[in-house]
Amino acid sequence: MTGTATRYLYLVRHGEALPDESGLTQAGRQQATLLGRRLQDIPFTAVHHGPLPRAAQTARLIHDQLRNVPLLVSEVAGDYVPYMPQGDELPPESANFYLRFLADTTDDEREQGAALARQALDLFTGPVDGEADRHELVVTHNFLVAWLVRDAMHAPKWRWLGLNHANAALTVIRYAPGRAASVLVSNDMRHLPAELRWTGFPPESHI
Repeated sequence: MTGTATRYLYLVRHGEALPDESGLTQAGRQQATLLGRRLQDIPFTAVHHGPLPRAAQTARLIHDQLRNVPLLVSEVAGDYVPYMPQGDELPPESANFYLRFLADTTDDEREQGAALARQALDLFTGPVDGEADRHELVVTHNFLVAWLVRDAMHAPKWRWLGLNHANAALTVIRYAPGRAASVLVSNDMRHLPAELRWTGFPPESHI
């Protein structure tokens, strides 16, 4: 990917969702608002978000804290399986776990997810043309954040699996011309008080 200016990509998993995923909980709304306040001085050129209610509502609450930034809905920022690995690609000790996790994914979902994942790399990654650096925010879901972090680290395609991000946590990737991508911030929750951190994260020990 070529370009003459640096892209800063800010990735956010949606806030805590209601059990039926029809929107955000009160905690999720607080998470989104607090993140918006943290980001209010960033000169964003756009806020992209997936179409599902939990991502759309999170994006609107963040956007309320920003000034004169386009708010753009995109299927590419949606919730999908970006890559379906074969068993022999996976570490032997975890292959069965991951294959069971993905077992309910249909052939159509796998095909559509792979196509959207390729579009995400084209749309959201790499340096940009022009003289000015670009700052873009993508409000999305855990799988896409993991997919883009994996790509930035040049990790195998299956390695989006196991990269987890908490609700309203912030990840920032820099794409500078002539340099490898750099993950500047990962799963950062400093804008959240302790009681709002780690929601949506697997039940391992929280730091």
